[in-house]
Amino acid sequence: MSLLPSTSPYQLGQASVRGVMLQVLLALLPAIATYVWLLGPIILVQIAVASVSALVGEALLLKARGKPLGLFLGDGSALVTAWLVALTFPPLAPWWLVALGALFAIVVAKQLYGGLGQNPFNPAMIAFAACIVAFPALMSTWPPLPLAYGFSEQLQAVFGLLPHVDAMNGATPLDALKTSLKLGEGSVTVSTLLADPEVFGRIAGRGWEWIAAGYLVGGLFMLWRGIIRWQGPLAFIAGMSTIAGLCWALHPDQFADPLFHLFSGGALMGAFFIVTDPVSGCTTPRGQLFFGFAAGILAYLIRVFGGYPDGVAFAVLLLNLCAPLIDRYTQPAVFGWRKTR
Repeated sequence: MSLLPSTSPYQLGQASVRGVMLQVLLALLPAIATYVWLLGPIILVQIAVASVSALVGEALLLKARGKPLGLFLGDGSALVTAWLVALTFPPLAPWWLVALGALFAIVVAKQLYGGLGQNPFNPAMIAFAACIVAFPALMSTWPPLPLAYGFSEQLQAVFGLLPHVDAMNGATPLDALKTSLKLGEGSVTVSTLLADPEVFGRIAGRGWEWIAAGYLVGGLFMLWRGIIRWQGPLAFIAGMSTIAGLCWALHPDQFADPLFHLFSGGALMGAFFIVTDPVSGCTTPRGQLFFGFAAGILAYLIRVFGGYPDGVAFAVLLLNLCAPLIDRYTQPAVFGWRKTR
């Protein structure tokens, strides 16, 4: 005997903001667990710093706007933003930089626009873009994985107690590949560079490819739970794979294959956790396809030909500007109406 009603709607139960945000936090756990396994618990410290900063910033702005603190602080949206900020920033970045990024995301990119549901830009990506422009050196140094330094040394590095931390930091696999090709000026090929397992691992960076796999697992969990739609992630992956595959096919000595680009940097995090933002992204199915595909192409172009180590944040922010226009021209036809010529 079916428990569904005989007439529509057939979906039972109601989804709350808190319930959705808690499931997004759960989806981030595989990547966080991989971080802890490869790097140590310092990433949990950075998540805690970002979470406290985000909650304090949101509480102050809610108080200033006369909004109920319990209702909005308890919906989990500030924590999702804080976790994304902590995961997109270098894990050994100074604590004040992570706190600044979380505060900027909540105060400037979210609350000053009216709060949840009113922000035109993804708050975590705004924070990343602002900080990498303001502090390019701090935002571009990432430790090689697995990290040989102990937790106490990592704490000292994060809280500014360790004066010499250069050996802990280095370029990302994306940045290392781009820099080596530029310095080689045609004498170095991609296949030669990627053959070094100490830097590039099996696919796209020793250790970092496993963190990317964690985001993939979390994204599939959200798809299974119905938290996100398939259009945005699939289109982003297709867009990046298409242009990466085309460049690779034309010049394999100068461009890496699509698999490298998907499992390096923030590609898979962007595909499942950023492009799918229901507030700053597109809402129509066709619009989400266009948004994701264009973001994937732009992210590739920025990371390969631009001056930044990764282009996901800038690509998403550029598409956030276009989201209302894309939605306007991709609205599905109203049932019972026919277009007039």
